[in-house]
Amino acid sequence: MTLTYVFETIFWICILLVFHSYVFYPFLVRLIGKNKLPNQKIFEETKDFPSISILMAAHNEQAVIESKIKSVIEANYPLEKIEFLIGSDNSKDETNQIIRNLALVYPQITLFDFKTRQGKIKIINNLVEKSKNEILILTDSNVIFEKNTIRELVKHFKNIEIGLVDSRMENTGLKRDGISIQERTYINSEVAVKHAEGKLWGSMMGPFGGCFAIRKSVFEPVPSNFLVDDFYLNMQVLKKGLKCINEPNAVVYEDVSNDIKEEFRRKIRISAGNFQNLMTFLPMLFLFNGISFAFFSHKVLRWKIPFILILLFVVLMFLAKTNFTYFLFLLFVVLLTLLVLIDLVLKSIKINIPAFRFLTHFAAMNIALLFGFFKYIKGIQSSVWEPTKRHQ
Repeated sequence: MTLTYVFETIFWICILLVFHSYVFYPFLVRLIGKNKLPNQKIFEETKDFPSISILMAAHNEQAVIESKIKSVIEANYPLEKIEFLIGSDNSKDETNQIIRNLALVYPQITLFDFKTRQGKIKIINNLVEKSKNEILILTDSNVIFEKNTIRELVKHFKNIEIGLVDSRMENTGLKRDGISIQERTYINSEVAVKHAEGKLWGSMMGPFGGCFAIRKSVFEPVPSNFLVDDFYLNMQVLKKGLKCINEPNAVVYEDVSNDIKEEFRRKIRISAGNFQNLMTFLPMLFLFNGISFAFFSHKVLRWKIPFILILLFVVLMFLAKTNFTYFLFLLFVVLLTLLVLIDLVLKSIKINIPAFRFLTHFAAMNIALLFGFFKYIKGIQSSVWEPTKRHQ
């Protein structure tokens, strides 16, 4: 076996893995799941819906906290069945006062004022212990509910096989001058895949962290140094034999990230948390069922793409010297890289070409994954971070 043959084999395996992660797997699950019915065992009559606890951490959220609370209070869900626990994470602005004022009008609201910075994960772990109800909705301060969001999430818990239900996030604040359009496109694609995974195997791979519902009986306290708590909870539910699904009618709204630097910082944090989760749930890759197939195809492989791309480029550098076809492949890769650099230059002079920006978004995501891996390797001691800037 010649070295050229070995490198060619590596090259085509790399191409296959990238194709599987971004094209084949999403197409496959959406195609197969298209005609499969979602969960049909649901609550329908208002009187049958259970009491719930809504849990939320907040840190300096004066710009959005009132709108968020009102979207919960004004929801089409019996107020007498709602317990709304809010943990203020050492907020220094008007967040606490706004919550207190609303709590005077709505007794469903209880504020827990933490005087030292805890981080979202510790706050939520604490609020879960204080909650009274079996069905929990975990949500973020900047995520606004529609009228039926709560009902659409909670209705599925009539089915005792379901442990977690995800919402569908709609983005607001889209702008051409940043990456918000590209980020929305990526998120919409992810939601479609997750919905299909839930219908096929009950193994949705990670909820939208800004709003999802979970049974308290299967909630596992998230380690205090973990950076991606929603995926950790999702996998714990699957590990315990219950299903995780997405409900597309449980719509919430969030201002999508537009600043590429802010989004890059956020994705580095998420990437580091992904590798924490990978090592924690590595044994689940060897279940050889729908869960392991979804975990490998949708998440693990996606997290490894930066390393696969680096290997592909190194191999291509060698093959380009031996075969004209591979030389053309190399030119194509160089061209794509140049288009990213051109896009950054054009952006600096306020010229925005969406097609180029998709390449930049893809490159930024994968570089962030790489940086996040090294952040994980160095060790993560705390889950405290500064929230992404609102309304960029």
